[in-house]
Amino acid sequence: MEESTFVHKSVLLYETVGSLNIKPGGLYVDGTLGGGGHAYEVCKRLGSGRLIGIDQDADAIEAAGKRLMPFQDKVTIVRSNYANIKEVLKDLDIEGVDGIYLDLGVSSYQLDTASRGFTYREDAPLDMRMDQRNDVTAAHIINTYSEMELYRIIRDYGEDNFAKNIAKHIVRARGEHPIETTGELAEIIKGAIPARVRATGGHPAKRTFQAIRIECNHELEVLEQSIDTMIDLLNPGGRLSIITFHSLEDRIVKSRFRLNENPCICPPDFPVCVCGRKSKGKVVSRKPILPSDEELEENSRSKSAKLRVFERGEY
Repeated sequence: MEESTFVHKSVLLYETVGSLNIKPGGLYVDGTLGGGGHAYEVCKRLGSGRLIGIDQDADAIEAAGKRLMPFQDKVTIVRSNYANIKEVLKDLDIEGVDGIYLDLGVSSYQLDTASRGFTYREDAPLDMRMDQRNDVTAAHIINTYSEMELYRIIRDYGEDNFAKNIAKHIVRARGEHPIETTGELAEIIKGAIPARVRATGGHPAKRTFQAIRIECNHELEVLEQSIDTMIDLLNPGGRLSIITFHSLEDRIVKSRFRLNENPCICPPDFPVCVCGRKSKGKVVSRKPILPSDEELEENSRSKSAKLRVFERGEY
């Protein structure tokens, strides 16, 4: 892979790095290393501290390794999913860290490299795996899931009003022959959406491709199941900063942060808490941090980005 191949303009770069309150001697985890954009800025602020970079994409690991070469004495890169963060840190004999951050956006490289099968703009094998060691591809989902399962995924993860019709068209088409490429799928979706809607909206396949990608990589389950663990791994005063690009992701982050801040399940009229559930810290900003007008102008992919931050309290 060429060094210039993996391009990803880091979204909310300075806002995210600033939200971590970096200590020069602290320990930090980049759970979605990507091309190393956020990591580079974190490393610039470290003295004796250390950054653990985690990513499941082999191309990202290679690109980030090259980009972070000036800080190689401060960085440890691990190929894994951030869902495994507890095990990754345990293997490195680390019990607690001072900050963790995630950028949940798909990289420009993944979207723009046709052979990865994420894009509906070029014809390529239906893949969409962020970790190519995994067995399940987008083609497997499209060709084996029931019509009802496809409908649910496209409706819930793609939030597409035409989910039912798209699922029906997919099942009808695969009955004639397997759907194997992104181009084939994009054309099927196009045929399932009324012409008047196609004329006014964005690309008709955008929402369905997003939905299939989320399902293929279990993105929402991984996020929901990992937030509590990440908060537990923070040292007192440590922060967890998460950038989301999708309303369902943002809803999960907002909900988990609130529950960790106020886990009490006692009825509101109880004079004192008897459930024994203790707060793990506080939500730093009630409203998400959004990209500046300048960033929106420079990088159109930042328009749906939202940053939320949680700070660990005393144990």
